Amino acid sequence: MSFPYSLDPNKEDNPYHPFPPESESLLSPSSAKVLHQKDGTREKGISKTTSLEDIEDEGSSSSFSHRKIAPINRYALAGAILASTNSVLLGYDIGVMSGAVLFIKEDMKITSTQVEILVGSLNVCSLIGSLASGKTSDWIGRRYTIILAAATFLIGAILMGLAPSYSILLVGRLIAGIGVGYSLMIAPVYVAELSPTLTRGFLTSLPEVFINIGILLGYISNYALSGLPETLNWRLMLGLAAVPAVVVAIGVLAMPESPRWLVMRGRRDEARKVLIKTSETKEEAELRLKEIVEAASFSLGGASSSSAWQGEGVWKEMIFRPSRQLRRILIAAIGVNFFMQASGNDAVVYYSPEVFRDAGIANRRQQVGVTVIMGLAKTSFVLISAFYLDKFGRRPLLLLGSIGIALSLAGLGLGSKYLQYSDEKPIWAIVLCVVAVCSAVSFFSIGLGPITWVYSSEIFPMKFRAQGSSLAISVNRLVSGVVSMTFLSISREISFGGTFFALSAIMVVGTVFFYFFLPETKGKSLEEIGTLFEDRVENDQYKLLLS
Repeated sequence: MSFPYSLDPNKEDNPYHPFPPESESLLSPSSAKVLHQKDGTREKGISKTTSLEDIEDEGSSSSFSHRKIAPINRYALAGAILASTNSVLLGYDIGVMSGAVLFIKEDMKITSTQVEILVGSLNVCSLIGSLASGKTSDWIGRRYTIILAAATFLIGAILMGLAPSYSILLVGRLIAGIGVGYSLMIAPVYVAELSPTLTRGFLTSLPEVFINIGILLGYISNYALSGLPETLNWRLMLGLAAVPAVVVAIGVLAMPESPRWLVMRGRRDEARKVLIKTSETKEEAELRLKEIVEAASFSLGGASSSSAWQGEGVWKEMIFRPSRQLRRILIAAIGVNFFMQASGNDAVVYYSPEVFRDAGIANRRQQVGVTVIMGLAKTSFVLISAFYLDKFGRRPLLLLGSIGIALSLAGLGLGSKYLQYSDEKPIWAIVLCVVAVCSAVSFFSIGLGPITWVYSSEIFPMKFRAQGSSLAISVNRLVSGVVSMTFLSISREISFGGTFFALSAIMVVGTVFFYFFLPETKGKSLEEIGTLFEDRVENDQYKLLLS
Protein backbone atom coordinates (compact mmCIF):
# COMPACT_ATOMS: atom_id res chain seq x y z
CA MET A 1 0.00 0.00 0.00
CA SER A 2 1.46 3.37 -0.96
CA PHE A 3 0.97 6.67 0.81
CA PRO A 4 1.62 10.30 -0.04
CA TYR A 5 4.68 11.40 1.94
CA SER A 6 2.67 13.12 4.66
CA LEU A 7 0.63 9.95 5.29
CA ASP A 8 3.48 7.39 5.27
CA PRO A 9 4.12 6.38 8.90
CA ASN A 10 7.23 4.41 7.98
CA LYS A 11 9.18 7.54 7.13
CA GLU A 12 11.17 8.24 10.28
CA ASP A 13 11.50 11.91 9.44
CA ASN A 14 7.74 12.16 9.06
CA PRO A 15 5.45 13.67 11.72
CA TYR A 16 3.13 10.67 11.35
CA HIS A 17 5.82 8.31 12.64
CA PRO A 18 4.74 7.19 16.15
CA PHE A 19 7.98 8.33 17.74
CA PRO A 20 9.52 10.88 15.34
CA PRO A 21 13.06 12.06 16.03
CA GLU A 22 13.39 15.66 17.08
CA SER A 23 14.10 17.97 14.20
CA GLU A 24 13.75 21.58 13.27
CA SER A 25 10.10 22.54 13.31
CA LEU A 26 8.18 23.60 10.25
CA LEU A 27 8.07 27.32 9.99
CA SER A 28 5.47 30.02 9.89
CA PRO A 29 5.85 33.18 7.81
CA SER A 30 7.36 35.17 10.66
CA SER A 31 9.81 32.63 12.03
CA ALA A 32 12.07 31.75 9.10
CA LYS A 33 15.07 29.59 9.81
CA VAL A 34 17.81 28.17 7.65
CA LEU A 35 16.69 24.69 6.71
CA HIS A 36 19.07 23.65 3.96
CA GLN A 37 22.80 23.30 4.43
CA LYS A 38 25.37 21.98 2.01
CA ASP A 39 28.71 20.43 2.97
CA GLY A 40 28.43 21.92 6.45
CA THR A 41 28.06 25.51 5.21
CA ARG A 42 25.01 27.65 4.71
CA GLU A 43 23.81 28.25 1.20
CA LYS A 44 24.67 31.61 -0.22
CA GLY A 45 22.18 34.36 0.44
CA ILE A 46 20.42 32.58 3.31
CA SER A 47 20.61 34.04 6.76
CA LYS A 48 19.04 33.11 10.08
CA THR A 49 16.51 35.39 11.67
CA THR A 50 15.22 35.41 15.22
CA SER A 51 12.18 33.20 15.53
CA LEU A 52 9.46 32.59 18.06
CA GLU A 53 11.03 29.25 18.91
CA ASP A 54 14.34 31.00 19.59
CA ILE A 55 12.60 33.33 22.04
CA GLU A 56 10.85 30.42 23.76
CA ASP A 57 14.10 28.45 23.90
CA GLU A 58 16.07 31.37 25.36
CA GLY A 59 17.76 30.43 28.59
CA SER A 60 17.57 26.72 27.93
CA SER A 61 20.83 24.83 28.36
CA SER A 62 19.78 21.88 26.21
CA SER A 63 17.97 21.02 23.01
CA PHE A 64 14.21 20.82 22.68
CA SER A 65 14.23 17.04 23.01
CA HIS A 66 15.98 17.22 26.40
CA ARG A 67 14.46 20.44 27.70
CA LYS A 68 12.47 20.43 30.91
CA ILE A 69 8.79 21.23 30.75
CA ALA A 70 8.40 24.90 29.88
CA PRO A 71 7.21 27.24 32.66
CA ILE A 72 3.50 27.91 32.51
CA ASN A 73 2.43 31.52 32.07
CA ARG A 74 0.17 32.40 35.00
CA TYR A 75 -2.14 34.64 32.99
CA ALA A 76 -2.65 31.96 30.31
CA LEU A 77 -3.19 29.36 33.04
CA ALA A 78 -5.83 31.51 34.76
CA GLY A 79 -7.69 32.03 31.48
CA ALA A 80 -7.49 28.32 30.65
CA ILE A 81 -8.82 27.32 34.08
CA LEU A 82 -11.74 29.75 33.89
CA ALA A 83 -12.68 28.59 30.38
CA SER A 84 -12.27 24.92 31.29
CA THR A 85 -14.51 25.26 34.34
CA ASN A 86 -17.37 25.26 31.83
CA SER A 87 -16.53 21.62 31.15
CA VAL A 88 -17.42 20.73 34.75
CA LEU A 89 -21.05 21.06 33.64
CA LEU A 90 -20.84 18.17 31.18
CA GLY A 91 -18.78 16.04 33.54
CA TYR A 92 -21.16 16.60 36.43
CA ASP A 93 -24.15 15.68 34.26
CA ILE A 94 -22.49 12.46 33.07
CA GLY A 95 -21.53 11.44 36.60
CA VAL A 96 -24.71 12.45 38.38
CA MET A 97 -27.06 10.99 35.77
CA SER A 98 -25.50 7.53 36.18
CA GLY A 99 -26.89 7.43 39.73
CA ALA A 100 -29.87 9.77 39.46
CA VAL A 101 -31.45 7.69 36.71
CA LEU A 102 -31.81 4.77 39.15
CA PHE A 103 -34.04 6.90 41.38
CA ILE A 104 -35.83 8.67 38.51
CA LYS A 105 -36.84 5.28 37.12
CA GLU A 106 -38.36 4.28 40.46
CA ASP A 107 -39.96 7.66 41.21
CA MET A 108 -41.51 8.33 37.79
CA LYS A 109 -42.12 4.67 36.88
CA ILE A 110 -40.48 4.97 33.46
CA THR A 111 -39.29 2.16 31.18
CA SER A 112 -35.73 1.26 30.17
CA THR A 113 -36.38 2.78 26.74
CA GLN A 114 -37.42 6.08 28.34
CA VAL A 115 -34.23 5.92 30.44
CA GLU A 116 -32.15 5.57 27.26
CA ILE A 117 -33.96 8.52 25.65
CA LEU A 118 -33.49 10.62 28.78
CA VAL A 119 -29.77 9.84 29.03
CA GLY A 120 -28.99 10.09 25.32
CA SER A 121 -31.10 13.17 24.60
CA LEU A 122 -28.52 15.48 26.14
CA ASN A 123 -25.83 14.17 23.79
CA VAL A 124 -28.08 14.37 20.72
CA CYS A 125 -29.12 17.94 21.52
CA SER A 126 -25.52 18.90 22.22
CA LEU A 127 -25.13 18.29 18.47
CA ILE A 128 -27.20 21.47 17.93
CA GLY A 129 -24.97 23.48 20.24
CA SER A 130 -21.82 22.11 18.64
CA LEU A 131 -22.98 22.96 15.11
CA ALA A 132 -24.00 26.48 16.11
CA SER A 133 -20.99 27.22 18.32
CA GLY A 134 -18.45 27.74 15.53
CA LYS A 135 -20.39 30.43 13.71
CA THR A 136 -21.51 31.98 17.02
CA SER A 137 -17.96 32.27 18.34
CA ASP A 138 -16.75 33.82 15.07
CA TRP A 139 -19.57 36.34 15.40
CA ILE A 140 -19.68 37.35 19.09
CA GLY A 141 -16.26 36.12 20.21
CA ARG A 142 -14.93 33.17 22.18
CA ARG A 143 -15.49 34.68 25.62
CA TYR A 144 -19.17 35.55 25.21
CA THR A 145 -19.83 32.15 23.66
CA ILE A 146 -18.58 30.57 26.91
CA ILE A 147 -21.05 32.76 28.85
CA LEU A 148 -23.86 31.73 26.47
CA ALA A 149 -23.02 28.05 27.04
CA ALA A 150 -23.12 28.43 30.84
CA ALA A 151 -26.41 30.37 30.76
CA THR A 152 -28.08 27.76 28.54
CA PHE A 153 -26.99 24.92 30.80
CA LEU A 154 -28.19 26.88 33.86
CA ILE A 155 -31.73 27.05 32.44
CA GLY A 156 -31.68 23.32 31.69
CA ALA A 157 -30.40 22.43 35.19
CA ILE A 158 -33.16 24.44 36.88
CA LEU A 159 -35.83 22.78 34.73
CA MET A 160 -34.46 19.30 35.50
CA GLY A 161 -34.33 19.93 39.23
CA LEU A 162 -37.91 21.24 39.38
CA ALA A 163 -39.45 18.94 36.73
CA PRO A 164 -42.94 17.76 37.79
CA SER A 165 -43.09 15.15 35.02
CA TYR A 166 -40.97 13.10 32.64
CA SER A 167 -41.74 15.42 29.70
CA ILE A 168 -40.48 18.54 31.55
CA LEU A 169 -37.42 16.63 32.72
CA LEU A 170 -36.71 15.71 29.10
CA VAL A 171 -37.12 19.35 28.00
CA GLY A 172 -34.58 20.38 30.64
CA ARG A 173 -32.16 17.76 29.31
CA LEU A 174 -32.62 19.02 25.77
CA ILE A 175 -31.85 22.64 26.76
CA ALA A 176 -28.88 21.58 28.89
CA GLY A 177 -27.62 19.57 25.92
CA ILE A 178 -27.42 22.66 23.74
CA GLY A 179 -25.29 24.35 26.41
CA VAL A 180 -23.03 21.30 26.59
CA GLY A 181 -22.53 21.39 22.82
CA TYR A 182 -21.44 25.02 22.99
CA SER A 183 -19.04 24.42 25.88
CA LEU A 184 -17.40 21.33 24.36
CA MET A 185 -16.33 23.26 21.26
CA ILE A 186 -15.50 26.66 22.64
CA ALA A 187 -13.39 25.82 25.71
CA PRO A 188 -10.59 23.93 23.86
CA VAL A 189 -10.55 26.42 20.96
CA TYR A 190 -10.32 29.41 23.32
CA VAL A 191 -7.55 27.82 25.39
CA ALA A 192 -5.57 26.75 22.29
CA GLU A 193 -5.71 30.28 20.85
CA LEU A 194 -4.65 31.84 24.17
CA SER A 195 -1.83 29.41 25.06
CA PRO A 196 1.90 29.70 24.29
CA THR A 197 3.19 26.94 21.97
CA LEU A 198 5.25 24.95 24.45
CA THR A 199 2.50 24.58 27.07
CA ARG A 200 -0.50 24.38 24.74
CA GLY A 201 -0.91 20.61 25.20
CA PHE A 202 -1.21 20.90 28.97
CA LEU A 203 -3.48 23.94 28.93
CA THR A 204 -5.75 22.64 26.16
CA SER A 205 -6.18 19.34 27.99
CA LEU A 206 -7.64 21.17 31.01
CA PRO A 207 -11.23 20.95 29.66
CA GLU A 208 -10.96 17.14 29.84
CA VAL A 209 -9.45 17.42 33.33
CA PHE A 210 -12.47 19.47 34.43
CA ILE A 211 -14.88 17.06 32.73
CA ASN A 212 -13.40 14.30 34.89
CA ILE A 213 -13.55 16.48 37.99
CA GLY A 214 -17.22 17.08 37.16
CA ILE A 215 -17.82 13.34 36.75
CA LEU A 216 -16.21 12.69 40.13
CA LEU A 217 -18.32 15.42 41.76
CA GLY A 218 -21.40 13.82 40.19
CA TYR A 219 -20.49 10.42 41.64
CA ILE A 220 -19.86 11.94 45.07
CA SER A 221 -23.20 13.78 44.86
CA ASN A 222 -24.94 10.49 44.02
CA TYR A 223 -23.37 8.72 46.97
CA ALA A 224 -24.02 11.58 49.41
CA LEU A 225 -27.66 12.13 48.41
CA SER A 226 -28.68 8.53 47.72
CA GLY A 227 -29.96 8.13 51.29
CA LEU A 228 -32.62 10.83 50.86
CA PRO A 229 -36.20 10.03 49.77
CA GLU A 230 -36.51 9.07 46.08
CA THR A 231 -38.83 12.01 45.40
CA LEU A 232 -36.09 14.44 46.50
CA ASN A 233 -32.62 12.97 46.00
CA TRP A 234 -32.49 12.94 42.18
CA ARG A 235 -33.87 16.51 42.03
CA LEU A 236 -31.04 17.77 44.22
CA MET A 237 -28.52 15.74 42.22
CA LEU A 238 -29.60 17.37 38.94
CA GLY A 239 -30.39 20.83 40.32
CA LEU A 240 -26.96 21.29 41.90
CA ALA A 241 -25.54 21.60 38.34
CA ALA A 242 -26.86 25.17 38.37
CA VAL A 243 -24.17 26.17 40.91
CA PRO A 244 -21.08 25.72 38.67
CA ALA A 245 -23.03 27.29 35.77
CA VAL A 246 -23.44 30.52 37.78
CA VAL A 247 -19.76 30.46 38.83
CA VAL A 248 -18.66 30.04 35.21
CA ALA A 249 -20.88 32.85 33.91
CA ILE A 250 -19.45 35.27 36.49
CA GLY A 251 -15.83 34.10 36.25
CA VAL A 252 -15.68 34.41 32.47
CA LEU A 253 -16.19 38.17 32.75
CA ALA A 254 -12.61 38.41 34.06
CA MET A 255 -11.17 36.49 31.09
CA PRO A 256 -9.42 38.13 28.12
CA GLU A 257 -10.69 37.59 24.58
CA SER A 258 -8.79 35.25 22.26
CA PRO A 259 -5.93 37.20 20.60
CA ARG A 260 -6.47 35.35 17.32
CA TRP A 261 -10.15 36.26 17.23
CA LEU A 262 -9.22 39.88 17.98
CA VAL A 263 -6.77 39.90 15.05
CA MET A 264 -9.41 38.46 12.70
CA ARG A 265 -11.70 41.32 13.74
CA GLY A 266 -8.99 43.93 13.13
CA ARG A 267 -8.40 44.69 16.84
CA ARG A 268 -4.64 44.26 16.84
CA ASP A 269 -3.88 46.60 19.75
CA GLU A 270 -6.17 44.57 22.02
CA ALA A 271 -4.59 41.36 20.75
CA ARG A 272 -1.11 42.74 21.51
CA LYS A 273 -2.11 43.49 25.12
CA VAL A 274 -3.36 39.92 25.60
CA LEU A 275 -0.25 38.42 24.00
CA ILE A 276 2.07 40.50 26.18
CA LYS A 277 0.34 39.08 29.26
CA THR A 278 0.48 35.50 27.97
CA SER A 279 4.12 35.66 26.78
CA GLU A 280 7.35 35.65 28.76
CA THR A 281 8.79 38.73 27.03
CA LYS A 282 7.47 41.60 24.95
CA GLU A 283 9.65 40.47 22.03
CA GLU A 284 8.02 37.05 22.10
CA ALA A 285 4.59 38.71 22.15
CA GLU A 286 5.44 40.83 19.10
CA LEU A 287 6.66 37.78 17.17
CA ARG A 288 3.52 35.84 18.08
CA LEU A 289 1.40 38.78 16.94
CA LYS A 290 3.30 38.99 13.67
CA GLU A 291 2.74 35.29 13.01
CA ILE A 292 -0.96 35.59 13.78
CA VAL A 293 -1.45 38.69 11.61
CA GLU A 294 0.33 37.15 8.62
CA ALA A 295 -1.56 33.88 8.99
CA ALA A 296 -4.87 35.75 9.28
CA SER A 297 -4.09 37.92 6.24
CA PHE A 298 -3.23 34.83 4.19
CA SER A 299 -6.25 32.88 5.40
CA LEU A 300 -8.82 35.66 5.14
CA GLY A 301 -7.44 37.42 2.10
CA GLY A 302 -6.87 40.70 3.90
CA ALA A 303 -10.13 40.65 5.86
CA SER A 304 -8.20 40.71 9.12
CA SER A 305 -7.67 44.45 8.76
CA SER A 306 -11.33 45.18 9.44
CA SER A 307 -14.15 43.93 11.61
CA ALA A 308 -16.25 42.88 8.63
CA TRP A 309 -15.42 39.16 8.69
CA GLN A 310 -17.79 37.06 10.79
CA GLY A 311 -17.05 33.56 9.56
CA GLU A 312 -18.74 33.79 6.16
CA GLY A 313 -18.13 31.06 3.59
CA VAL A 314 -16.26 28.69 5.90
CA TRP A 315 -18.82 25.88 5.89
CA LYS A 316 -19.16 26.05 2.10
CA GLU A 317 -15.41 25.80 1.60
CA MET A 318 -14.99 22.97 4.13
CA ILE A 319 -17.81 20.82 2.78
CA PHE A 320 -17.88 21.47 -0.96
CA ARG A 321 -14.40 22.59 -2.03
CA PRO A 322 -11.76 21.76 0.59
CA SER A 323 -8.11 21.74 -0.43
CA ARG A 324 -6.14 18.49 -0.06
CA GLN A 325 -4.58 19.86 3.10
CA LEU A 326 -7.95 20.82 4.61
CA ARG A 327 -9.46 17.46 3.60
CA ARG A 328 -6.72 15.63 5.51
CA ILE A 329 -7.26 17.87 8.53
CA LEU A 330 -11.01 17.16 8.45
CA ILE A 331 -10.39 13.40 8.23
CA ALA A 332 -8.05 13.56 11.23
CA ALA A 333 -10.34 15.77 13.34
CA ILE A 334 -13.58 13.94 12.54
CA GLY A 335 -11.88 10.56 12.90
CA VAL A 336 -10.46 11.18 16.37
CA ASN A 337 -13.82 12.56 17.55
CA PHE A 338 -15.69 9.59 16.08
CA PHE A 339 -13.49 7.01 17.79
CA MET A 340 -13.55 8.94 21.07
CA GLN A 341 -17.26 8.19 21.42
CA ALA A 342 -17.31 4.90 19.49
CA SER A 343 -15.08 3.60 22.30
CA GLY A 344 -18.27 3.53 24.40
CA ASN A 345 -16.69 5.51 27.24
CA ASP A 346 -19.71 7.76 27.82
CA ALA A 347 -22.07 4.77 27.83
CA VAL A 348 -19.84 2.87 30.27
CA VAL A 349 -19.82 5.89 32.60
CA TYR A 350 -23.58 6.57 32.25
CA TYR A 351 -24.58 2.96 32.79
CA SER A 352 -21.78 1.82 35.12
CA PRO A 353 -24.24 0.96 37.95
CA GLU A 354 -26.13 -1.27 35.47
CA VAL A 355 -22.87 -2.91 34.42
CA PHE A 356 -21.86 -3.50 38.05
CA ARG A 357 -25.30 -4.87 38.88
CA ASP A 358 -25.01 -7.30 35.99
CA ALA A 359 -21.58 -8.26 37.33
CA GLY A 360 -23.13 -9.28 40.63
CA ILE A 361 -23.02 -6.14 42.81
CA ALA A 362 -26.66 -6.07 43.95
CA ASN A 363 -26.71 -3.32 46.58
CA ARG A 364 -27.60 0.05 45.01
CA ARG A 365 -25.40 2.05 47.39
CA GLN A 366 -22.47 -0.29 46.64
CA GLN A 367 -23.06 0.22 42.90
CA VAL A 368 -22.86 4.00 43.36
CA GLY A 369 -19.85 3.60 45.68
CA VAL A 370 -17.87 1.64 43.08
CA THR A 371 -18.51 4.43 40.57
CA VAL A 372 -16.72 6.84 42.96
CA ILE A 373 -13.64 4.59 42.76
CA MET A 374 -13.95 4.62 38.97
CA GLY A 375 -14.19 8.43 39.02
CA LEU A 376 -11.05 8.74 41.15
CA ALA A 377 -9.11 6.53 38.74
CA LYS A 378 -10.38 8.46 35.72
CA THR A 379 -9.50 11.85 37.23
CA SER A 380 -6.04 10.74 38.40
CA PHE A 381 -4.97 9.48 34.99
CA VAL A 382 -6.24 12.51 33.08
CA LEU A 383 -4.05 14.69 35.32
CA ILE A 384 -1.04 12.50 34.54
CA SER A 385 -1.75 12.78 30.82
CA ALA A 386 -2.18 16.55 31.00
CA PHE A 387 1.19 17.05 32.66
CA TYR A 388 3.06 14.88 30.14
CA LEU A 389 1.33 15.82 26.86
CA ASP A 390 3.93 18.48 26.04
CA LYS A 391 6.82 16.20 27.02
CA PHE A 392 5.93 12.94 25.26
CA GLY A 393 3.66 14.33 22.55
CA ARG A 394 0.14 13.53 21.40
CA ARG A 395 0.73 10.37 19.34
CA PRO A 396 2.50 8.13 21.91
CA LEU A 397 -0.13 8.81 24.59
CA LEU A 398 -2.99 8.44 22.10
CA LEU A 399 -1.71 5.10 20.81
CA LEU A 400 -1.00 3.85 24.35
CA GLY A 401 -4.47 4.88 25.49
CA SER A 402 -6.35 3.32 22.56
CA ILE A 403 -4.48 0.01 22.85
CA GLY A 404 -5.20 -0.01 26.59
CA ILE A 405 -8.91 0.66 26.02
CA ALA A 406 -9.14 -2.22 23.51
CA LEU A 407 -7.50 -4.67 25.93
CA SER A 408 -9.56 -3.44 28.91
CA LEU A 409 -12.86 -3.77 27.04
CA ALA A 410 -11.88 -7.26 25.91
CA GLY A 411 -11.20 -8.17 29.56
CA LEU A 412 -14.54 -6.66 30.60
CA GLY A 413 -16.29 -8.65 27.88
CA LEU A 414 -14.59 -11.84 29.06
CA GLY A 415 -15.61 -11.28 32.70
CA SER A 416 -19.18 -10.37 31.75
CA LYS A 417 -19.55 -13.42 29.51
CA TYR A 418 -18.29 -15.73 32.24
CA LEU A 419 -20.74 -14.27 34.77
CA GLN A 420 -23.56 -14.56 32.24
CA TYR A 421 -23.17 -18.33 31.93
CA SER A 422 -22.18 -19.00 35.54
CA ASP A 423 -24.79 -19.97 38.14
CA GLU A 424 -22.50 -18.68 40.86
CA LYS A 425 -20.88 -15.26 40.93
CA PRO A 426 -17.18 -15.95 41.64
CA ILE A 427 -15.41 -13.06 43.28
CA TRP A 428 -12.54 -13.12 40.76
CA ALA A 429 -14.92 -12.48 37.85
CA ILE A 430 -16.60 -9.59 39.68
CA VAL A 431 -13.18 -8.10 40.51
CA LEU A 432 -12.11 -8.56 36.88
CA CYS A 433 -15.16 -6.57 35.68
CA VAL A 434 -14.59 -3.76 38.19
CA VAL A 435 -10.85 -3.55 37.41
CA ALA A 436 -11.52 -3.70 33.64
CA VAL A 437 -14.03 -0.81 33.84
CA CYS A 438 -11.58 1.29 35.89
CA SER A 439 -8.78 0.35 33.48
CA ALA A 440 -10.85 1.28 30.40
CA VAL A 441 -11.77 4.73 31.72
CA SER A 442 -8.18 5.29 32.92
CA PHE A 443 -6.67 4.51 29.52
CA PHE A 444 -9.35 6.75 27.98
CA SER A 445 -8.18 9.54 30.28
CA ILE A 446 -4.56 8.98 29.23
CA GLY A 447 -5.25 9.16 25.50
CA LEU A 448 -8.53 9.81 23.73
CA GLY A 449 -10.08 11.90 26.52
CA PRO A 450 -7.72 14.89 26.63
CA ILE A 451 -6.03 14.48 23.24
CA THR A 452 -9.27 14.64 21.23
CA TRP A 453 -9.94 18.17 22.52
CA VAL A 454 -6.30 19.23 22.13
CA TYR A 455 -6.05 17.88 18.61
CA SER A 456 -9.40 19.18 17.36
CA SER A 457 -8.62 22.70 18.53
CA GLU A 458 -5.08 23.00 17.22
CA ILE A 459 -4.90 21.41 13.74
CA PHE A 460 -7.31 23.69 11.84
CA PRO A 461 -5.99 26.87 10.17
CA MET A 462 -7.14 30.09 11.83
CA LYS A 463 -10.01 30.78 9.44
CA PHE A 464 -11.43 27.28 9.90
CA ARG A 465 -10.58 26.67 13.56
CA ALA A 466 -13.87 27.52 15.23
CA GLN A 467 -16.21 26.12 12.61
CA GLY A 468 -13.96 23.16 11.77
CA SER A 469 -13.83 22.20 15.44
CA SER A 470 -17.58 22.72 15.55
CA LEU A 471 -18.08 20.18 12.75
CA ALA A 472 -15.75 17.61 14.31
CA ILE A 473 -17.32 17.91 17.76
CA SER A 474 -20.79 17.65 16.22
CA VAL A 475 -19.77 14.19 15.01
CA ASN A 476 -18.51 13.51 18.53
CA ARG A 477 -21.89 14.44 20.03
CA LEU A 478 -23.88 12.51 17.41
CA VAL A 479 -21.94 9.30 18.00
CA SER A 480 -22.14 9.80 21.78
CA GLY A 481 -25.91 10.19 21.55
CA VAL A 482 -26.35 7.12 19.37
CA VAL A 483 -24.16 4.97 21.64
CA SER A 484 -25.85 6.22 24.83
CA MET A 485 -29.37 5.73 23.47
CA THR A 486 -28.72 2.21 22.15
CA PHE A 487 -26.27 0.77 24.70
CA LEU A 488 -28.86 -0.93 26.92
CA SER A 489 -30.97 -2.14 23.98
CA ILE A 490 -27.95 -3.66 22.21
CA SER A 491 -26.75 -5.19 25.48
CA ARG A 492 -30.13 -6.85 25.97
CA GLU A 493 -29.82 -8.42 22.53
CA ILE A 494 -26.18 -9.56 22.58
CA SER A 495 -25.42 -9.22 26.35
CA PHE A 496 -23.04 -6.80 28.04
CA GLY A 497 -20.14 -9.12 27.23
CA GLY A 498 -20.94 -9.12 23.52
CA THR A 499 -21.25 -5.32 23.52
CA PHE A 500 -17.85 -4.89 25.16
CA PHE A 501 -16.20 -7.25 22.69
CA ALA A 502 -17.67 -5.18 19.83
CA LEU A 503 -16.41 -1.93 21.38
CA SER A 504 -12.97 -3.52 21.81
CA ALA A 505 -12.88 -4.36 18.09
CA ILE A 506 -13.83 -0.78 17.23
CA MET A 507 -10.89 0.49 19.28
CA VAL A 508 -8.52 -1.81 17.38
CA VAL A 509 -9.67 -0.11 14.16
CA GLY A 510 -9.30 3.26 15.87
CA THR A 511 -5.70 2.51 16.84
CA VAL A 512 -4.84 1.74 13.21
CA PHE A 513 -6.51 4.99 12.12
CA PHE A 514 -4.54 7.05 14.64
CA TYR A 515 -1.27 5.44 13.55
CA PHE A 516 -1.72 6.33 9.89
CA PHE A 517 -3.62 9.62 9.86
CA LEU A 518 -2.65 11.70 12.92
CA PRO A 519 0.74 13.47 12.87
CA GLU A 520 2.57 14.73 15.94
CA THR A 521 1.87 18.39 16.76
CA LYS A 522 3.98 18.80 19.89
CA GLY A 523 6.14 21.93 19.88
CA LYS A 524 4.48 23.50 16.80
CA SER A 525 2.74 26.84 16.84
CA LEU A 526 -0.86 26.91 15.62
CA GLU A 527 0.34 28.69 12.50
CA GLU A 528 2.87 25.89 11.76
CA ILE A 529 0.66 22.85 12.29
CA GLY A 530 -1.23 23.13 9.00
CA THR A 531 1.93 22.33 7.02
CA LEU A 532 2.06 18.87 8.62
CA PHE A 533 -0.87 17.85 6.44
CA GLU A 534 0.70 18.93 3.15
CA ASP A 535 2.48 16.72 0.60
CA ARG A 536 6.25 16.47 0.87
CA VAL A 537 6.79 18.54 -2.28
CA GLU A 538 4.51 21.30 -0.99
CA ASN A 539 6.26 21.16 2.37
CA ASP A 540 9.74 21.50 0.90
CA GLN A 541 8.67 24.38 -1.32
CA TYR A 542 7.23 26.13 1.72
CA LYS A 543 10.52 25.70 3.61
CA LEU A 544 12.60 26.99 0.69
CA LEU A 545 10.33 30.00 0.32
CA LEU A 546 10.93 30.96 3.95
CA SER A 547 14.70 30.34 3.95
